[in-house]
Parts: sequence; C-alpha cells; structure tokens
Amino acid sequence: MATIKDIAKRANVSIATVSRVLNMDPTLSVTQETKQRIFEVAEALDYRKKGTKKGKARSFAMIYWLTDEEELNDLYYMAIRHGVESGCRHQQIQLQKMTFPEIAQHDLSEFDGAIVIGKYSRQEVDYLKQLQPHLVFVDYDPKDEAIDVVMTDLRRATEKVLFYFESIGIETIGFIGGRESSKDQAETFVDPREVTYVEYMKERKRYDKKWHRTGAFSSEDGYQMMRDLVKDALPDAFFIASDTLAIGALRALQESGYNVPTDVAVISINDISVSKYVSPRLSTVRIHTETMGEEAVTLLLERVGGREIGKVVTLASELVLRESHQATETPQ
Repeated sequence: MATIKDIAKRANVSIATVSRVLNMDPTLSVTQETKQRIFEVAEALDYRKKGTKKGKARSFAMIYWLTDEEELNDLYYMAIRHGVESGCRHQQIQLQKMTFPEIAQHDLSEFDGAIVIGKYSRQEVDYLKQLQPHLVFVDYDPKDEAIDVVMTDLRRATEKVLFYFESIGIETIGFIGGRESSKDQAETFVDPREVTYVEYMKERKRYDKKWHRTGAFSSEDGYQMMRDLVKDALPDAFFIASDTLAIGALRALQESGYNVPTDVAVISINDISVSKYVSPRLSTVRIHTETMGEEAVTLLLERVGGREIGKVVTLASELVLRESHQATETPQ
C-alpha cells in the first residue's frame, strides 16, 4: 500500500497537507485543484494496473452526475469514474466525460454508447433513451429492461456489518446515513443500507430512533450528525453508510473525547482509498468500485456488439477490518 509520503511526493505537496486533505479537515485552506490532485494520486497509487487489450476503435460518452467540486465530497464516485476511464483506456476506447446539463452541447448519437453514473429520475432516464439506444447505468437500476446495469448488493453489504457486530457481542448499534435525489429533484431514492439497518434492528427489538441520523453523503454532514449524537449517551457501535460520512463522524467523536474503538466501534461502507489513511484506519465493507466501472465498459461493448437482452450485474462486497472496530481478526 502507498504511504502518505508517497502521495505527497507524487502530488508535490507536504505530508501534512496530504494528511489533512485525506482526513477532510475543513479548516485547511487549499485550492480545489490541490485537493483534487491529492485524491486522484491516492486513488491512482492504490489501483491495480492491467494489460492493454486491442480492439476496434470505439467512442463512449460517460454521463456523470457530479461536478468536480461535488465529487470531492463523495469520493465513492471518483473510484467508479476511474474504473470507467481505465476500462476504456485498456480497450482503446475514446471516452468523453460530461455532466447531465452538458449533454445539450453534444450529440449522443455520435457515440457508440453511453455509461451513466449516478441516480436519475424517470424523466431523465427516458430523455437519455431518446438520445442514445445503448446505455449502461452504474450504481443505479432504473428498472428498465432495455438498459444494462452494474450494481453492488448494498443490502447484503449492510447485513455483513450487522452480523459481524452481533458476532462480537455488540447489540446497541447506531446508524448514520445519507439520501440522494435526482438532479431535477423529481425523485428521492431509498437507501437500501438504511432500510436494511432499520429492519434488522426492529426484528431484534433493538432499534432506537435517537441513534439514527440521515443527511447528505458528505464528511461535513457526518461530522454534524455525530456532533448531535454525542450530546447523549452513545451505543456501543455505529454502522455508517459511507466512508466519507465516517471520516467526518470520527472527527466529531475525537473532538468530543471519545476513543475509537475503545469507547465506540465504527464500521462503514465503500473502502475508498482515503479510508486507509485516516486515524484510526476505517473498518469498512469494500465495494469494488473500479470493477463496477470496468464492468460497465464490458457490458457496453457487448451491447454495441449486438447483444439484445438486458443484463443486471450485481457485484459482491467484502468486509475489511482495520482499526475502528472492536476485534483484531477478520471472521471466517
């Protein structure tokens, strides 16, 4: 694994700057470009290099639902984007990235197909179908049999965390999560992590709404929600729906005098590259985000090649235990 020193050298900044950026310190005054460079380097140094495949030249559009600034607050999507870019590079496919509002500046029919990252309303999905027949959605299933989808089973990922906490004797578990809406604000999407948590805890008669918070998927919201929670007695553990949220929550716990994991255990989801560099290092469920992006490229090549039957590819996840939980070994 790359070190903070390696990242600092590659990004041409100080070790202290890298540490504070990776810990999402809001008091640090650096440019957005510097933050972007550090996150990109951290991601790149952790990424597996693969051989290049030769094939017929293609051109794909990547429709991305976050701006560069928004991406810095939700690094999960950066990793998916890297997977798409890497997959296209290895297949020698030209890739044009654009946000949804930028679609009007392009003719999508000139591309062989489009990879759509993020969550979209029914109206937005129908609009995209009119512009381009070959679509692959990543991280969102529009429930349309004409569209290919790459997903991770977040319900199963959540169960892994809750089962693990139960296996080490933890019964009181809080939740910090986020909710997402389409850019046109026409739809707000139900998060399977939150739904699964509530169902699991209620089935065991352990659910307590005072330990349940939702906001935006950002470090700042994670910090603010935990700051609110520490006003009362805390549960033995928190399941947090994303690493980005967890990084903010860890900062709030530390500022309030709590030791993680001695006083409260934390396990989150995603395993973004930054999770290895915070203190304590985050225990998390690894979502294979780069593979999601690469798989989207493969599906789109199949579709362009003539496949007519839609596919929904669901990837497995992996519990990765580091320092923020209350055990020392990964359960078999």
